[in-house]
Amino acid sequence: MTRRGLVRVAEPLFPCYIFVRCVVEECASEIQHLSGISKLVEFGGRYPRVADAIIEELKACFGQSDIIALDGCPAPGDEVMVAAGAFAGMGAQVLKSLPAKKRVQILLEILGQPTTVEVGSEAIALKKNTVADLVPFLAAPAGWEGLCA
Repeated sequence: MTRRGLVRVAEPLFPCYIFVRCVVEECASEIQHLSGISKLVEFGGRYPRVADAIIEELKACFGQSDIIALDGCPAPGDEVMVAAGAFAGMGAQVLKSLPAKKRVQILLEILGQPTTVEVGSEAIALKKNTVADLVPFLAAPAGWEGLCA
């Protein structure tokens, strides 16, 4: 959402991050001074390690040019934000998706009363519409099986 309305953009899965295979403690100063690197990720003075299995799973699930669509058909119960029209900026709950009409029935609170309204599906944006919401295995513990199934 922007002040001008709903804007759709393509973003990298891990923006501003690179994965490096090395002994980080031995290469930290070289990596730190590479063009485009601002700093190394560290927690409590230690560099986190990403298991090879996780990197391989990410490679298997996402190709270099794959695009993950974050705009699915809203389901009943989804929380949305109205992005255009008279109700722009208002939060609502999806009651029914009407894909044939490219419309969505939502429940708004207008003047303290729940009101059913039908809007174009392009006029709403899911409140929870992130890769983590749609691809929950990214936050799963290492070794979790069936990631791409």
